[in-house]
Amino acid sequence: MPFSVNKSNRIIVKLTMPTKLIKDAPTLFRLLNGVVCVFKPSGIPEGAVKYSLLTKLCNELNQVECRPPKEIVTIAGDTTKEMRVTVSPSYADHPLVVGPRYQEKDFRCQWPLPLGVHTSGVLLLGLNQGVRIVRALEHAHQIRTFHVTGQLGRATDTYFTDGKVVERSKFKHVSRERMDKLLASIQAAHQRTMFELSGVDIQSQDAYELAVKGMIRPADPNVPMIYGIKCVEFNPPDFTLEIHSTNESEIYLKKLINAIGIKLHTAAVCSGLRCIRHSYFTVQNALLRKHWTLQHVIDNLQENDKLIRANPDRGNILLNKPQLPDPNDQQTLIA
Repeated sequence: MPFSVNKSNRIIVKLTMPTKLIKDAPTLFRLLNGVVCVFKPSGIPEGAVKYSLLTKLCNELNQVECRPPKEIVTIAGDTTKEMRVTVSPSYADHPLVVGPRYQEKDFRCQWPLPLGVHTSGVLLLGLNQGVRIVRALEHAHQIRTFHVTGQLGRATDTYFTDGKVVERSKFKHVSRERMDKLLASIQAAHQRTMFELSGVDIQSQDAYELAVKGMIRPADPNVPMIYGIKCVEFNPPDFTLEIHSTNESEIYLKKLINAIGIKLHTAAVCSGLRCIRHSYFTVQNALLRKHWTLQHVIDNLQENDKLIRANPDRGNILLNKPQLPDPNDQQTLIA
């Protein structure tokens, strides 16, 4: 749903029907329902991303036309005579008394799976009623794709480059062929584990019938599973792995790089992590930090809603989204 902001701080939402002018903050607030996809920078926790996004949304909502203070009826005068009845704005509901109309606590916001402080990339945030959708995506064990960079020749106590170096070793003997062979064995081991957790023999007919039904996903959310791993860049001592996995964590991927170094008879440390895909959300769908504005967020919510409906999952029963309220509605709009 594309829209634009004119000089009077009014947002124009363009529908298939004639263009409607939305000029009040309560209607815009009701549009903030769904899943927003942002690009999380490295070195910033998810909570800080959430707070920064909600702060910017609240600031822009408070700049748009908000509802006026509620009115209070006052009866004054001598009770033995005709009394005066006046209606005036209530100071108890004035923004100078109670604060801005929209604050961060007015929003419900949650992310399905954490990325970690050192990980950048695609981060999904459910806004208001979108919290149900991200919970459904979390319970569906969606696949995430990471580009994990490593460095041969050293190891640290935190498995990341910011830690204390505990080991140094030679890496001249490590070749692209040895790396690819090791990664293929890791992928095969995880594929074998998938069927073992399902209770079937990988060489049986039951395993074949289970495989043709689709991707096998572990029922236990604490069991990391790698569906694909390959080396996309090899320039010693640096290398980059593309990993398709579920139920993984940042520390698990860091330890995986360390284990790969040991298997190659050297040492390796993780130097960077980036999530490039979460289910069917990619970096092309993610909003950069400069685009964390009301205009881009509403547009992103509408695009993601179409994307989710085009790719239904186990949580498709939760994807019912309220329709756009009529800006010309005369009833009282209270955020």
